[in-house]
Amino acid sequence: MLGFTTRKATTADIPSIIEVQKQTWWVTYEPIIGKEQCDYMFEIQYAESSLTHQMEEEGHQFILLLSNETICGFASLSRISDKGAYKLHKIYVTPPYQGSGGGRFLLKAAENLVRELGGSELKLNVNRMNPARHFYERAGYNILHTVDIPLGEFWMNDYVMGRKLGEIDRSS
Repeated sequence: MLGFTTRKATTADIPSIIEVQKQTWWVTYEPIIGKEQCDYMFEIQYAESSLTHQMEEEGHQFILLLSNETICGFASLSRISDKGAYKLHKIYVTPPYQGSGGGRFLLKAAENLVRELGGSELKLNVNRMNPARHFYERAGYNILHTVDIPLGEFWMNDYVMGRKLGEIDRSS
C-alpha cells in the first residue's frame, strides 16, 4: 500500500478538486448513466461556483487525499440531521491510485472527521449499477433503502447506504 495523508481542503483547492473529478468522472459514470447525464451532472456539481457554494454556503467539508504531496483524491461530507447523521456526498480517487488502498484511507479519514464533529452515523448514495457499492459493503456499510431522484430530465437510481460509527479509527 502506498503512503497516504489527508488534509482539509479550502476554496483555494477547488482547481485541484476539479482536476481529480475530470480524471474520474466520465470513466466511472459514463458506462453507467451515459454521456449526456454525465455532462449535465458534472456541470451542476463541479463548476467552480458550485463547489464554492458547497463549501461556503452548504457547510460541506472537503478532505484531500495526498500521496507524496500529490493530490490524488477527495471526499466531501456534511451534517444531515441533529441526531448525529452525516452524508458522504463525494469520494473519488484518481485512476492511477485506485486499488492502492487510497479509497479506504480516505473513507476512514471521512469517518474520523464525522466522529470528531460529534457525529455517529455516515450515510451515502451510490448508483445501483456502480460497482463501488461493493467497496462500501466491505467497509461495513449496509443498504438502507433505494431511491429514484429526479435531476433535470434525468434520474439518479441509487442505494442509500449507511454505517453507525464507533470510536475514532487510529489505524490509518
